[in-house]
Amino acid sequence: MGKSLKRGAAFAALGRAMMSGARGGPSLGARLAALPRMIAATARGEYDGGLRLAMMTAATAYILSPLDLVPEMFLAVFGLLDDAVMVTWLAGAVLGETERFLEWETRRSSTVPGHVVS
Repeated sequence: MGKSLKRGAAFAALGRAMMSGARGGPSLGARLAALPRMIAATARGEYDGGLRLAMMTAATAYILSPLDLVPEMFLAVFGLLDDAVMVTWLAGAVLGETERFLEWETRRSSTVPGHVVS
């Protein structure tokens, strides 16, 4: 049952991403392709995603951490619930942040240096 909780949350987020692409939003592929550019732009100080990327990295480390197996061993289903919450939050955060980054990239590429946009 525990693995189905993780998979269910991941599939729900994936479904939302695919539907948003079908409704005119960025596709899942475009969002995933934007991740390396978003990390690089943040590292260069051009994009303001540092705190959000740090939180997503911490969530990923928590999900993959072998220390997280301790609650699952003793609390069974309740120990897996925290993983399901983290996977759901992480999927939503990645999808939301990549969409925000893609919008930022679009605005940035349409801006002409030295001209004021009103």
